[in-house]
Amino acid sequence: MFRIDPTSATPPFEQLRGQVIEQVKSGRLASGAKLPTVRGLAVDLGVAANTVARAYRELEADGIIETRGRAGTFVAAAGDASERRVQELARQFAADVRRLGVDENAALDWVEAALRS
Repeated sequence: MFRIDPTSATPPFEQLRGQVIEQVKSGRLASGAKLPTVRGLAVDLGVAANTVARAYRELEADGIIETRGRAGTFVAAAGDASERRVQELARQFAADVRRLGVDENAALDWVEAALRS
Protein backbone atom coordinates (compact mmCIF):
# COMPACT_ATOMS: atom_id res chain seq x y z
CA MET A 1 0.00 0.00 0.00
CA PHE A 2 2.69 2.51 1.05
CA ARG A 3 6.47 2.49 0.72
CA ILE A 4 9.23 4.62 2.22
CA ASP A 5 12.43 5.22 0.28
CA PRO A 6 15.18 5.52 2.91
CA THR A 7 17.54 7.03 0.31
CA SER A 8 15.16 9.86 -0.57
CA ALA A 9 15.90 13.42 0.50
CA THR A 10 12.18 13.76 1.31
CA PRO A 11 11.47 13.03 4.98
CA PRO A 12 9.62 9.75 5.58
CA PHE A 13 6.53 11.45 7.06
CA GLU A 14 6.26 13.61 3.93
CA GLN A 15 6.68 10.58 1.65
CA LEU A 16 3.81 8.86 3.46
CA ARG A 17 1.67 11.99 3.45
CA GLY A 18 2.20 12.42 -0.30
CA GLN A 19 1.37 8.79 -1.03
CA VAL A 20 -1.88 8.96 0.94
CA ILE A 21 -2.91 12.14 -0.88
CA GLU A 22 -2.05 10.64 -4.26
CA GLN A 23 -3.99 7.44 -3.54
CA VAL A 24 -7.01 9.41 -2.32
CA LYS A 25 -6.96 11.64 -5.42
CA SER A 26 -6.58 8.67 -7.76
CA GLY A 27 -9.40 6.77 -6.07
CA ARG A 28 -7.22 3.89 -4.91
CA LEU A 29 -8.15 4.92 -1.37
CA ALA A 30 -11.87 5.53 -1.37
CA SER A 31 -13.80 7.80 0.92
CA GLY A 32 -14.44 5.92 4.16
CA ALA A 33 -11.57 3.47 3.65
CA LYS A 34 -9.92 2.46 6.92
CA LEU A 35 -6.21 3.17 7.20
CA PRO A 36 -3.74 1.01 9.11
CA THR A 37 -3.04 1.86 12.74
CA VAL A 38 -0.10 4.14 13.45
CA ARG A 39 1.89 1.39 15.12
CA GLY A 40 0.99 -1.25 12.54
CA LEU A 41 1.95 0.95 9.61
CA ALA A 42 5.15 2.05 11.34
CA VAL A 43 6.18 -1.59 11.73
CA ASP A 44 5.27 -2.38 8.10
CA LEU A 45 7.26 0.62 6.81
CA GLY A 46 10.19 0.23 9.20
CA VAL A 47 9.83 3.74 10.60
CA ALA A 48 9.12 5.19 14.03
CA ALA A 49 5.50 5.42 15.14
CA ASN A 50 5.99 9.19 15.52
CA THR A 51 6.71 9.39 11.78
CA VAL A 52 3.36 7.86 10.89
CA ALA A 53 1.61 9.85 13.61
CA ARG A 54 2.99 13.10 12.19
CA ALA A 55 1.83 12.22 8.67
CA TYR A 56 -1.63 11.30 9.98
CA ARG A 57 -1.85 14.54 12.02
CA GLU A 58 -1.02 16.66 8.99
CA LEU A 59 -3.43 14.71 6.77
CA GLU A 60 -6.17 15.15 9.35
CA ALA A 61 -5.46 18.89 9.63
CA ASP A 62 -5.84 19.09 5.83
CA GLY A 63 -9.16 17.23 5.97
CA ILE A 64 -7.85 14.25 3.99
CA ILE A 65 -8.36 11.72 6.78
CA GLU A 66 -10.31 11.64 10.03
CA THR A 67 -9.81 9.79 13.28
CA ARG A 68 -12.90 8.26 14.84
CA GLY A 69 -11.67 7.46 18.32
CA ARG A 70 -11.12 3.76 18.89
CA ALA A 71 -12.75 2.91 15.56
CA GLY A 72 -9.58 4.03 13.77
CA THR A 73 -8.48 6.39 11.04
CA PHE A 74 -10.42 6.71 7.79
CA VAL A 75 -10.26 8.57 4.51
CA ALA A 76 -12.55 11.58 4.87
CA ALA A 77 -15.38 12.24 2.46
CA ALA A 78 -13.71 14.14 -0.39
CA GLY A 79 -16.40 16.73 -0.86
CA ASP A 80 -16.67 17.36 2.86
CA ALA A 81 -12.93 17.91 3.28
CA SER A 82 -12.65 20.18 0.26
CA GLU A 83 -15.70 22.18 1.21
CA ARG A 84 -14.58 22.57 4.82
CA ARG A 85 -11.16 23.77 3.70
CA VAL A 86 -12.59 26.31 1.24
CA GLN A 87 -15.06 27.55 3.86
CA GLU A 88 -12.21 27.99 6.33
CA LEU A 89 -10.17 29.92 3.77
CA ALA A 90 -13.20 32.08 2.90
CA ARG A 91 -13.70 32.94 6.58
CA GLN A 92 -10.02 33.85 6.91
CA PHE A 93 -10.20 35.97 3.75
CA ALA A 94 -13.32 37.78 4.97
CA ALA A 95 -11.69 38.49 8.33
CA ASP A 96 -8.61 39.88 6.57
CA VAL A 97 -10.74 42.06 4.29
CA ARG A 98 -12.55 43.54 7.30
CA ARG A 99 -9.34 43.94 9.33
CA LEU A 100 -7.60 45.75 6.46
CA GLY A 101 -10.61 47.94 5.71
CA VAL A 102 -10.79 46.78 2.09
CA ASP A 103 -14.02 47.46 0.22
CA GLU A 104 -16.05 44.22 0.16
CA ASN A 105 -17.12 44.65 -3.48
CA ALA A 106 -13.50 45.12 -4.55
CA ALA A 107 -12.49 42.04 -2.60
CA LEU A 108 -15.24 39.99 -4.26
CA ASP A 109 -14.15 41.27 -7.69
CA TRP A 110 -10.60 40.11 -6.96
CA VAL A 111 -11.82 36.68 -5.91
CA GLU A 112 -13.92 36.32 -9.06
CA ALA A 113 -10.95 37.38 -11.20
CA ALA A 114 -8.72 34.87 -9.42
CA LEU A 115 -11.23 32.08 -10.01
CA ARG A 116 -11.36 32.90 -13.74
CA SER A 117 -7.58 33.01 -14.16
